[in-house]
Amino acid sequence: MANPGNVARGLKAAISNPNNSEEAKQNAQGRLNDMDSRGELDSAEAHAGQVERGHKAAISNPNVSEEAKAHSKSLVDDFN
Repeated sequence: MANPGNVARGLKAAISNPNNSEEAKQNAQGRLNDMDSRGELDSAEAHAGQVERGHKAAISNPNVSEEAKAHSKSLVDDFN
């Protein structure tokens, strides 16, 4: 199953793309509204994915302390 966050980003891109027809934009907006009404955009799974990606980014960021990188690494290991 596709990640709801990725689907939402694709729909938002379709809505803002000037090359898409108005019908395509309306369909994308309708699907985005459906996802929002079902709570898929704010799901705990989507949030957990965002948290994991943030910790992965911290590990490779040269401006993050070694202590913080170690903490992020331990949390990323827990996700997997």
